Amino acid sequence: MAKSGNSGNVFDLGELRRLVEELGSGSREARAAVLDEVAADGGDCDCPGCGPDALSFPPVRLAPDGELAAAVLEVPLVRDARRLAAWTGTRQVTPEGLLPDPFLPCAELGLPGPSRLHLLWVVAVNTRMIRIMRGVASPGPLAPSASLPPAALLEFWDGVVMDVLDRADESLTGSAVVDDHLAEMLATMYAVHDGLSRATLVKGILQSHEVACQARPAEMRALAAALPGELETALELLGYCGLVETSGAGLPRLTPLGMWAVRQDLLREGHDAPTASEVAVFAGLDAAELVEAITDRSAAPSAVAVWLASRAPEAAARELVKIAASGTAAQRATVGSILEELGPEAEAPLREALAEPAMWRYAASWLHIRDLPAPALTLADRTWLTVDTLAAMTCPGRAADVAREFDLLEPGEDPVRVIEEMARAGHPETLAVLDLLAARHGEPAVAKAARKAAMKTRSR
Repeated sequence: MAKSGNSGNVFDLGELRRLVEELGSGSREARAAVLDEVAADGGDCDCPGCGPDALSFPPVRLAPDGELAAAVLEVPLVRDARRLAAWTGTRQVTPEGLLPDPFLPCAELGLPGPSRLHLLWVVAVNTRMIRIMRGVASPGPLAPSASLPPAALLEFWDGVVMDVLDRADESLTGSAVVDDHLAEMLATMYAVHDGLSRATLVKGILQSHEVACQARPAEMRALAAALPGELETALELLGYCGLVETSGAGLPRLTPLGMWAVRQDLLREGHDAPTASEVAVFAGLDAAELVEAITDRSAAPSAVAVWLASRAPEAAARELVKIAASGTAAQRATVGSILEELGPEAEAPLREALAEPAMWRYAASWLHIRDLPAPALTLADRTWLTVDTLAAMTCPGRAADVAREFDLLEPGEDPVRVIEEMARAGHPETLAVLDLLAARHGEPAVAKAARKAAMKTRSR
């Protein structure tokens, strides 16, 4: 989203990956608890696993296009931009393409001030309601009206919202802190579409700012006093822009048009933000079909939640374990990621998987994470899992990820020593993984160690 690269996300985007998965069906109290935890751990994150990675958002139900299109013309911002375009007619503008006297249209149109006028002017010009040529503003080729087809009105609305979000670089809301976190705040409201309390939003911003900016106590006290009012002003502006409304419970939430627009922005950024109808088809797949679709990336991660929701946890886990026990490393990796979505109610099939040579380490790890009794994993077992995880990337289209994943799997460890241990792991695909690291890793010492280990493996 616009401004998504800002430092100090309200809810760190790496953690938002977990957030959007956990909030879908929880109570409002549970949601607030998760948000508190995420905000407490928030802040700048320079690790390779955060930031540019795609997030997977819960499926949403959008209003029909016709209903959304009709609502576009009722957005106060759009109404005022149309009024400004009509008022402007044909007249001279400054060399910067602005109105020479910003106070005149404010007075005649009843606008609150030049700042609001500038936002309206940017929207009107960028959406082609006003055309500027050779220092003269005149009516543009687009005149949004009810006679336009829904697709055209929604395309216009998409442009309006992009202009609004881009203004966060120039003090859109009047609060530098809210502007810095605007994209993440909207994405979080999209994930929790029935609303978030103002206190939760304020707390998230404060905690994130403190961690990311290493703010001094005096600064935090001043911000804590000012932020509730600044956030309220920002929410009022976002309401004027048609993005935010207040729910029946008094919570700020995205409007139907806001849901549509934020989803468009998320999709542009490469995130997985499906509609409920788009993922409904995955509920009917069997386990093998789901694993294949996730592995070859023909299905987005959001398909997993839909598939699991249509099955009893124990039955789903048993189907998945059967595939992983006799499957490839890529299938085991996919199954492992799906099993992570299940809780202790799936214990029985995972405990049975302890008898499967290719699966027992995954099962033991799954049980340990949930504080359930399980065999201890030795260093050799953990190394085998490292090799298996990297082996999943030897398939076409994933090889470029292997060096990055290797660095993530063993952070802080001596990579040369890790490679030596990998060569002794006894995994059937050890050689393929070593060859891939030798060819792909950017660190000469690591690539050299991988080549050396591969040679030794071949000579055995």
